[in-house]
Amino acid sequence: MNRTRSTAVALALTVGLLTLPAQAQQQNTSGDPIYTVDAPPAFAIVADLLIARPLLIAATAIGAVVFVVALPFTAMGGGIGDAGKALVVDPGKAAFVRCLGCTGDGYNQRQ
Repeated sequence: MNRTRSTAVALALTVGLLTLPAQAQQQNTSGDPIYTVDAPPAFAIVADLLIARPLLIAATAIGAVVFVVALPFTAMGGGIGDAGKALVVDPGKAAFVRCLGCTGDGYNQRQ
């Protein structure tokens, strides 16, 4: 391909990718129950699986290391529970308990 055609293709792909968030924020006016909070769309599930979950698992592991290192200081201050919840439990819940593609925390049982 020549340079002009390559530039046009790259520009078209960039514009197409930049409009995805605007399309994702549109309300569900069709009444289709597939695209609701209980059943997130496929792109949200894939992004959650490939991007968010590995980062949250890493945050949980790093938070556990930081918690252990800071444990003597938090014990003197009496904030062991708060530090453990903020550094280990909250990222762990988001990584392992939340359903794929869901934005809320906790386990939502599906029927």
